[in-house]
Amino acid sequence: MNLSRFSIFLLIGLLISSCATRKDVVYFQDAKDYETIVSDNSHNNTFKIDDVVGINVSTLDPTASIPFNLFSSARSEGSFAQPQQLDYIVDKNGEIDFPVLGNVKIIGLTPEETKILLKEKLKPYLKDPIINIRLRNFTVTVLGQVNKPGTFPVNGEQITVLEAIGLANDLNIKGKRDNILVIRDFNGTKVYTRIDLTSKDALNSPVYYLTQNDIVYVEPNKSAVTQSTLDNRANLAVSIASLLITISVVLITRN
Repeated sequence: MNLSRFSIFLLIGLLISSCATRKDVVYFQDAKDYETIVSDNSHNNTFKIDDVVGINVSTLDPTASIPFNLFSSARSEGSFAQPQQLDYIVDKNGEIDFPVLGNVKIIGLTPEETKILLKEKLKPYLKDPIINIRLRNFTVTVLGQVNKPGTFPVNGEQITVLEAIGLANDLNIKGKRDNILVIRDFNGTKVYTRIDLTSKDALNSPVYYLTQNDIVYVEPNKSAVTQSTLDNRANLAVSIASLLITISVVLITRN
């Protein structure tokens, strides 16, 4: 009987040690009902080295702006095809090679600041130009304990860490919510910042809004680590428990 009880306690212990608690899985645990957090929504991404940037310049006179747009001269089966507008790549000096203007430094500037800069430089050539700027390579990568890890394109100009996790179909039950790691590249320098999604203070984190090519890593929580450690022992433990129960039954039967 003692062997049987020991076996049962062993199995219960294995189950309990691999279970996650409410504290492990609930977001924003300290947020109160009807509590208001005001965001100024002032976050703006800035251009980095190797960014792919789409820039279109237009004016009331379409022909006047043609020299200030970058087009391909592709051919199709021996005849000229419709030219395609090309994108710019921010070089290692933080510059783009802009038609007529030459090298223009945009590293560290937001799209809006870049518009203002280009309008100023185009004043001698164009009257009231309209400039549209789009970051083409805005992606975020979500890895670790999520339901759909991967790299996701961002269509708008902003994305939060919560929205990125949403693209990955949320954290699974084994994800550690209070220690999310965001890896950010600043022109060759990697910066590691952690954010606690179980606290409302996450909304004020410097990495709550993500930038292009950020990596979000969700590490396993304690129950996942414990379960992983026990996985290699589980079959052995179950076999031992089964053997002990069998021995106990045989002994009881003989008595």
